[in-house]
Amino acid sequence: MAEDAIADGTTEEAETCCAPPGDVDSDAMTTDLQVLTAMGNDTRYELLRRIANADDGVCVCDLEAAVGVSQSAVSQALSRLYTAGLVTRRKEGSWRYYEPTETTAALLETLDDLRGTHE
Repeated sequence: MAEDAIADGTTEEAETCCAPPGDVDSDAMTTDLQVLTAMGNDTRYELLRRIANADDGVCVCDLEAAVGVSQSAVSQALSRLYTAGLVTRRKEGSWRYYEPTETTAALLETLDDLRGTHE
């Protein structure tokens, strides 16, 4: 209970309706929002799912054909996923290959589990 000051200088306990809200780690919130924002676009999410469902690293050229958007759109989307820590990339010759991170695997598994409980 909180205390309220009364005009004569005494205090009186005031009832509160519920517990105060919990604390938020602003650094963690920033990171979480970056990840969720990266996943919150149709093209980026489809690319992430395709990369996660592949047996090995996926080349940009194959992703471009699979999602039906321009090479620049795919590159921009992959860059955003990479910056968010959702994919890794490696270069072999003139090609870049993308693979999911452990974070991606955990997030997609959680989404799959949630969807299974709500269908």
